[in-house]
Amino acid sequence: KKFETAFMIAMGREYHKKNWVMQLHFAVKRDNNQSIFRKIGADAGIDCISNFTPADQMADFLNALAETDELPKTIIYSLNPTDNAAIGTIIGCFQGTEAIGKIQQGSGWWFNDHKQGMRDQMISLGNLGLLGNFIGMLTDSRSFLSYTRHEYFRRILCNVLGTWVENGEYPADMETLGQIVEDICYNNAARYFGIE
Repeated sequence: KKFETAFMIAMGREYHKKNWVMQLHFAVKRDNNQSIFRKIGADAGIDCISNFTPADQMADFLNALAETDELPKTIIYSLNPTDNAAIGTIIGCFQGTEAIGKIQQGSGWWFNDHKQGMRDQMISLGNLGLLGNFIGMLTDSRSFLSYTRHEYFRRILCNVLGTWVENGEYPADMETLGQIVEDICYNNAARYFGIE
């Protein structure tokens, strides 16, 4: 554990030096069915959600980097949807002026990469943070078909915002709504990652 912690802190410092984005994933238990693993190997669909939420450790880790002013831009993903609120409160503790939405909650991913998972993540982020600064959906570029998830994501995002408007929870200002969608679907990520 000491080595892992030292390694993670050293990597966080390097990301900060290079102005790279650190991405942290947790809450998965890999390769559960050893019989299938021996026959097929890794990535055989035998992974599951872990219910261990390292919220305290995550906060302490980010704090260790913030203490020395070496906390890089960071995206935190959990594969367990029950972690949305914990992540939402952690990211609020470590925002900074050097980047808009410096610490981000990653989009619904893996076991949450479906309508309800993406919707729940966006609503939680909207409740506990600032949805307008969200960098949106990512892609698994190993598969051409994975790019279609961006269109699916956009439809779900627009449905969430449209529902808020219909319920009177957000103004029906189409120009502002359009800008929010455009920002979440492209501009925020381009700015965050420094894409010209």
